[in-house]
Amino acid sequence: MQLFRETFLLFSLNLLDALLTIVWVRNGVATEGNQLMARLLERGDFVFLGAKIAIGTIAAVVLLRWGSGKIARYGVSLAIAVYISLMGIHLMTGLSALGFISGIGI
Repeated sequence: MQLFRETFLLFSLNLLDALLTIVWVRNGVATEGNQLMARLLERGDFVFLGAKIAIGTIAAVVLLRWGSGKIARYGVSLAIAVYISLMGIHLMTGLSALGFISGIGI
């Protein structure tokens, strides 16, 4: 199957991003940077999580169905790089929240 591992990784990173965002926001550690998603989060955790899962599912279906092209491979690689960067931000946020680092402005 075309891009199965990459698509699974992208979906997993999207889900982890959503869960960590809920934890950080609900504990007052961070805010949601995406204004659209922030409004969904204001409506509730399940609304926010449902939207993130829906977006991830649509992306996964598109990639699995039409992911044989060069642009799809490039796009999924770029998206994974962005999500890995976001995981770095989540890591720094967590370390800051736990008091291991301070003054980084997150």
